[in-house]
Amino acid sequence: MLGYIAGLLIGFTILLFAADRFVMGTAAIARNLGISPLIIGLTIVGFGTSAPEMLISGIAAIEGNSGLAVGNAIGSNIANIGLILGCTAIISPITVHSQTLKRELPILLFTTIACYSLVLFGGLNRLDGIIMLIGLFIFLYWLVKTALSSRISDPLNKEIEQEIPSNISTNNAIILSLLGLAGLLASSKLLVWCAVNIAQLFGISDLVIGLTIVALGTSLPELAASIVAILKKEDDLAIGNVLGSNMYNLLAVLSLPGIIAPGPIDSVVLTRDFPWMIGFTSSLFILGYNYKKNGYINRFEGLFLLAGYIGYQTLIFQSSV
Repeated sequence: MLGYIAGLLIGFTILLFAADRFVMGTAAIARNLGISPLIIGLTIVGFGTSAPEMLISGIAAIEGNSGLAVGNAIGSNIANIGLILGCTAIISPITVHSQTLKRELPILLFTTIACYSLVLFGGLNRLDGIIMLIGLFIFLYWLVKTALSSRISDPLNKEIEQEIPSNISTNNAIILSLLGLAGLLASSKLLVWCAVNIAQLFGISDLVIGLTIVALGTSLPELAASIVAILKKEDDLAIGNVLGSNMYNLLAVLSLPGIIAPGPIDSVVLTRDFPWMIGFTSSLFILGYNYKKNGYINRFEGLFLLAGYIGYQTLIFQSSV
């Protein structure tokens, strides 16, 4: 038992370090190729911070633990909004200046409801997974198009530009990316193995482990990025990390168990976890979106999000017991 817990801690440590190196390397490569910082931040960095969830879900689905894969996707989205944005707003209120992010908020809410509609009847099958992946490519196309048209005026562009490393050569960036990817693969494999064994020892489902421990661990890169961003007064970057990660979790991470190991979904996911995720996403839309003015999440609202996350985790614990 202690060995599995130690394995989890080691896995999460390697995963956090490897994800940072992978994002840094890929972002530096893109910058050296002359790609716009806004495009890098909205696409490449977003993909990199969601790479842990993708790898863990893919490995879990291949090994027959689809519950862990589904739980990881949903649990990470809930943790991103409730825990990460909640804690970030408590540290310092978040103001949404970027018009790109304001347009992304309703898209995220629509995507969340659409994914729920896909799996509501008949579980998660290959067609559902393919539809989600098609949705991902459509979203990426929209992001690139939006970034090209607003990169000069959007304040998010300046915040991202300051964070992308400019002193890393292309060769070093490639090495950094490959080392980060290798670390992500190794840590993901270790995390899935430890999580499944802990679930078996306690007699709980791999879904519960995915919704709680694994989801929290894979959200650590976003937590670190958002807190650092808000301390630097980069509000748009703090919330942009969460929006991008949640979109990738829905369209890329959740699609993997459908494509790799299609099948029914535990009914509790449809009656408890998906509605909670929709509720958190709706709260973020209400708090962060304002048509005429900048969106704003104050400390009290951050406390509300954090309290909601604690309440959700308590509900899972009570259900498991």
